[in-house]
Formats: sequence, C-alpha cells, structure tokens
Amino acid sequence: MNTRKHKTPAAKKTAAPAAKSARAAAPPIEVDGARLPPLGMDPALFLRDYWQKRPLLVRNAFPGYETPLMPEDLAGLACEEGVLARLIRHDRASDAWSVRHGPFAEEEFPGLPDHDWTLLVQDVDKWDPDVAALLEQFRFLPRWRIDDVMVSFAATGGSVGAHVDQYDVFLLQAHGHRRWQIDAGDRPPLGFRDDVELKLLREFVPTHDWVLAPGDMLYLPPGVPHHGIAEDPCLTFSVGMRAPAASELIGDWLDEVLSGADESIRYHDEDLAVPADPNEIDAEAMGRVVQALNAIRMNDPDRLGDWFGRFITTYRAAGEVMPRGDERPRIELEWDLTQGAALQRHPWSRLAWRRNRRGASLFCQGQALAMPAADARLLADARLLDGTVWSALSAAGRDAAYALYQAGHYALLADDPDAGYDEPGDE
Repeated sequence: MNTRKHKTPAAKKTAAPAAKSARAAAPPIEVDGARLPPLGMDPALFLRDYWQKRPLLVRNAFPGYETPLMPEDLAGLACEEGVLARLIRHDRASDAWSVRHGPFAEEEFPGLPDHDWTLLVQDVDKWDPDVAALLEQFRFLPRWRIDDVMVSFAATGGSVGAHVDQYDVFLLQAHGHRRWQIDAGDRPPLGFRDDVELKLLREFVPTHDWVLAPGDMLYLPPGVPHHGIAEDPCLTFSVGMRAPAASELIGDWLDEVLSGADESIRYHDEDLAVPADPNEIDAEAMGRVVQALNAIRMNDPDRLGDWFGRFITTYRAAGEVMPRGDERPRIELEWDLTQGAALQRHPWSRLAWRRNRRGASLFCQGQALAMPAADARLLADARLLDGTVWSALSAAGRDAAYALYQAGHYALLADDPDAGYDEPGDE
C-alpha cells in the first residue's frame, strides 16, 4: 500500500501565509534608541539578532549628542607625526579619486575646496580622552575585539566611495548630516574597480537610503556594501572591530609553534614498501607528511591561549610603548600612591586577560604576566590605578603593575602639571 502523503490544495494555500508570517517576523532594520541607548534594545538581543548577521540603523542612539571634537581639532591632529591620516578627494566630472597620507601641513586645509573631500584619522581614541570615553558605551562587546575610533570630516559631498569592510563597524554621526546607502541584499556584487587606488566597488545598487543626524548610529556587519556622502560639513565617528585575517592568525601561530618545535620530530617511513615507481610521491608518503605535521601541533590550551592573548594585544597597535625615563623606585611609587597619586595607563597600551590552570594571565602589548584572576580582571579594566586599587592587588598583581609601569605602560599622575601623557602638539 502506498503510504506517501500528498499535499492537498488546502495545504498549499496555508503554506504561503506561513512564509509571509516568517518574513514579517524578521527583526527591523531601523529602531529608535532614545529609550534604551545606544542600541534601542537589550544588548543580548542585539547580539542574537544583528551582530555579524544584519545591519541596524539606530535613530537617537545617543540622544542630544554633541561632538567632543571639532573639525579644526581633527585637522590639527592630522598634522602630527605618528598619526595615521588620509585625505581623499573626488573629482565628480571624471569620477577620479586621489588619496594622500599624512602628516599634513597646517596651511593645506584653508586652501581646500568646500566640497568633495574627506579627512580620515585613525586611532583618535588614543589621542583624545573625550573620544576614548565613547568606548564605555560598547561594553557589551569584548574590549579586545574593539580596534579604534576613526574620525572622518567630510566637506559637503565628501565621500570615500562605495566599499565594503571585512569587520564590524558602528558609524556614529557626531556633527552635521551624512547620507548612508547600503546594499543589504543576499548576494551583493563585490567586484572592485581597477582604475582607482582605493578599493571601491565596481557596482553598487543600494537597498536602503538614510540621512543620519547627530546621535544617530548605523551598525554594519562584515561584507555589507555601503556608501556615505556628506549632506553638509560633517563628522562621523567609526568604531571598528579588530578582525585579523586567517592568514595573519596562521602566520603568527606558525611562528609560535616553530619556536618550540622538537627537531627530533621528523618525517619517517619505517613502514616503507618497495615503490611501484621510485619517482612518485604516493598516497602513503603524503600520509606520513600529515603525520609529521600533526606531531608538532600545539595541543596545550594554555599555551594556545597565551599565544592568542599576546597576538591580539599587539595586532594593529597604534604605536610602540616605551619607558618615559622618569620611572621612580618602587618604594617611592607606593608612597606616592598612598598620598593621592595615581598611575594612568598609556592610551596605546592594550590589556586583556584569560583564566588558565595556574590562575590567570594578563596580556599587555604582547606580554603575558601570571597572576590571580581577580588581579588580572582589575588591571585589565582599570585605566587609572590609585592607592585603593593598588592595595586591592595581591603581591603578584603589584609586581606585574610595577613591571608595566617600568615598561612605560603607566605614567605617574601627581601634583606635577607635566605628569601623565601629553596630548598631541604639547611641548
């Protein structure tokens, strides 16, 4: 007897409304964040429905937002040595693009036209504490995943062209208005133009078109084509993620593995049989190659974790941290901390930590320091170490903090007006 069930016409009719209902239940692409800034929803909901999955426009993500940085401040920063800055100009008539890298001369900016150019400065959070404070609003993400705050100023019509990023980014409108167009389709074309220095998309057909005002924020997961155009002179703060390519991870990982590889582990073939063809690399030989490679694989999770902690705290670092040369002896430093002084972390110093069988490791700019988990958590989070924080640390935690101070990762803040880390341009 044939027991296969055939779909009836009635069943077919009910399937279509169900599909429509499923589509209607998709999370909205635009929300108002005024009641629950900066995402307009619980962070867990955002991570579940949007993070690395779909774009989200949050109106009023930062209600009443006022930029802590003005265009002239950004221009001044772009003139400093050691600051990563680019000036991108677009000739609409010929659709030609030009890119120049800083540092720039101050006298260049007054001579620029009032349209069709953009100034971009990386790592502004490392130079401006008010911009760095913005990152406190992103504590729903692992701090080691956040790369930097890039700030762009665009004259009217200014743009960097239609492009795609391979990392997550939050685009906060800080001043003025910018039109954002995105292609949120399933399979957007991703071919690049071959006639410009920038990686611009050859074809871009937007599915959404918005104008963002100050306080609005657009989240884009990796791989979403987008195009931003200034409606008027505007500032945009771009909070970008750290997303190393697999090739970068593998390259650094192999260096780590090879540094401790046992030279006695070699290709061997004690099971060798007389070959049918002595010139052939046969399947048995390749099996032995795989066996030799597997033998040097690192299976220790703590060594693996320590490698990644060192790698990710140095990946795309803003610069090298060096001792200041005025470090105080430990007994004097600890006395200063009891008298109201504090240690300020260098803005370029990246810290993260992980648990292990020994307790925990604190990572700072490629260093791994062993200590109890409570100390690692405290040091990774505190950007200012005062006497109260210092006294809360164990002996191992204090040893590590003092070693980081000696290496330049902290500066002593006291009554001296020259203490601490200088702002760009300070003498």
